[in-house]
Amino acid sequence: MKRTIIIVIVVALVGLIAFRLISNKKHIESKKQVVDNSNVSVSVNVAKVENKTTDRNLTLVGTVAANQVIDVKSEVAGKITRLNFKLGDFVSKGRDLGHIDNTIRELSVQNADQALADAKQNLERYKNLYEGGAATKAQFDQFSLAYNNAKIQFQQSKKQMSDAIITAPISGYVTIKSLEAGAFVNVGSPIATLVDVSSLKAKLYVSEKDVYTMKVGDKVKISATVYPGIVFQGVIGFISVAGDEAHNYPVVISIKNDSKNPLKAGTYVDISFGQKGKVTVLQIPREALMGSLKNGKVYVVDTYTKLARVRNVVIGADNGSSLEVLKGLKEGEEVITSGQINLADSVKVNIIK
Repeated sequence: MKRTIIIVIVVALVGLIAFRLISNKKHIESKKQVVDNSNVSVSVNVAKVENKTTDRNLTLVGTVAANQVIDVKSEVAGKITRLNFKLGDFVSKGRDLGHIDNTIRELSVQNADQALADAKQNLERYKNLYEGGAATKAQFDQFSLAYNNAKIQFQQSKKQMSDAIITAPISGYVTIKSLEAGAFVNVGSPIATLVDVSSLKAKLYVSEKDVYTMKVGDKVKISATVYPGIVFQGVIGFISVAGDEAHNYPVVISIKNDSKNPLKAGTYVDISFGQKGKVTVLQIPREALMGSLKNGKVYVVDTYTKLARVRNVVIGADNGSSLEVLKGLKEGEEVITSGQINLADSVKVNIIK
């Protein structure tokens, strides 16, 4: 009787598992079915991609960087006995920032000084002997060499002692304080970082057609959202003679910082290169752009199928209501300017006339 009950239970469990597996398979197969959107269409507005003549007012976005960023490092090993600055301090070039224990180096200087004095005395004695014929030229040369070596050793000892005094290599603000007094440092250990923002620089990448209108020394106008209405003056300090694979050329702008409205390193700025005359360029309405200016996409209407196709584009100058297209579109193609929120790639569209 028990054996029969066990067999019945096993059969029931196997049947239940088989039923579950079949149900899961049907569910998975149903998810694989493709939804037919061929009869679904989205109403959109379109505009043609056109070559238009426009005033060329070139404005590019850049990030300002400090004129100099210097890591102050230890030139000798030892224990830091004193630090004379705080995080955020402005320090002038040559300022004493701190000291490293100099006990051993002071003794080395004293020993080197005594050795130099002895070598000088021996050289003078043998010089007199050599001139009087009581010493050979080889003996005189030997003591002359010993004197020169002692002088070099003395200078090296003094240099090592002076290196134990940490000085500011530039004028700037302390943005990093790496250690505190009492810490032991090795040669090359970081002590602090100094940033000079008395003048700034901005590095940009300028397209081939624009870079040929520029030259070193040209003045530019700079604005920042942190200072509405304030215009900073800049000068083109460098134009690279070599571009990248996309034919963009590195350009560096030098900016004199304003003490009344100081810019900080890392601030975004708009750099205006002024009017570059009239140019004829491929343009689309701003409404057609999806994404950012750096990673632009548009929907293009396929003429024959009336399907929306996603297209990557490279945007050039921003002309307000229209955008210059450097790559990704051809004149005469139609881009969608409204209704994109309801679109996906390969969806049929109904163009509103």
